[in-house]
Amino acid sequence: MKILLIGGTGTISMAISKLLLQKGHTLYLINRATRHQELQNFHEIQGSGALHHLGSFDDGEESIAKSIQNIEFDAVADFFAFEVSALERDYRLFKQKTKQFIFISSASAYQKPLSNYRITEGTPLANPYWKYSQNKIACEEYLTELYRTEQFPITIVRPSHTYDERSIPVGLHGGQGSYQVIARILENKPVLIHGDGTSLWTLTHNSDFAKAFIGLIGNPHAIGESVQITSDESLTWNQIYTCIANKLNKKLKAYYVSSKFLADIGPVDTLGNLIGDKANTVVFDNTKLKNLVPGISFTKRFDQGVEESIRHVFSHPELQKKDPKFDKWCDIVIETLEEAKTSVQNKLKTP
Repeated sequence: MKILLIGGTGTISMAISKLLLQKGHTLYLINRATRHQELQNFHEIQGSGALHHLGSFDDGEESIAKSIQNIEFDAVADFFAFEVSALERDYRLFKQKTKQFIFISSASAYQKPLSNYRITEGTPLANPYWKYSQNKIACEEYLTELYRTEQFPITIVRPSHTYDERSIPVGLHGGQGSYQVIARILENKPVLIHGDGTSLWTLTHNSDFAKAFIGLIGNPHAIGESVQITSDESLTWNQIYTCIANKLNKKLKAYYVSSKFLADIGPVDTLGNLIGDKANTVVFDNTKLKNLVPGISFTKRFDQGVEESIRHVFSHPELQKKDPKFDKWCDIVIETLEEAKTSVQNKLKTP
């Protein structure tokens, strides 16, 4: 098949690109080529399919239109559309060019707070806490209307927290990624965990995601459907952080803080990331996916996947991004709460 990925080298999509090449498909990419050499090297060693880079949208829509004018695609998937305007552009470009258009939405679009911790594709979409999720909902609504009125052959995919070998997944981190949390564990410093660490979360390795995603490409039963792709494994945040610490041969020093408090003072968009996402207990029901892709299974347990991530990060210094600002913020939060605790205790001792 001829498959175009808008993106194709990100956390989720790199595994998809590699698997498509391994399976002999012709793969076209539209992106800034930041990791294109890595994919090209993989293709030269293992890939049997063909690989083509069509440029970037930074070059302008007309440039992309010219590059695809003589190509008909079996599927186009957009991993970089975060607002309706991007999908309006995609529709102009591909409405007569593809048999299937796949939009990568987000499981964070599901209602917050949840009325039921067990999530299916029928769970309502409503997230008042996170603009990112609200934009994804608007994108879904736009495409659904195109399917209804113009028969545009859409498939909507909702990933949850998907990770790869380049980053160790955690619940709370600063603007430079998760490595500073890992550094705190290695330095035997307390690590902030939202709530009491007992809410359930689902982490999906990108290799598992890729297998399921490719099962939807060219699948006639997926046209007009919304499908979530997540692992079947649910872990508490305590289990997640403890697993990471164990793989680092360290004892976790957890410091629990109210999610609301963290959302109010967070260094990044903590309101959206926590209250609108990670602070909620979520368990995903993948029955619909398994009906669409018979025989699909998720085989990478978190303890296995995160061990691979840790090995990769520590063998690639460029991925070890220190974040002094976030580190200081953590210390201040802990110091402030400890002072407040002492103050309360002293006041209670006063007659």
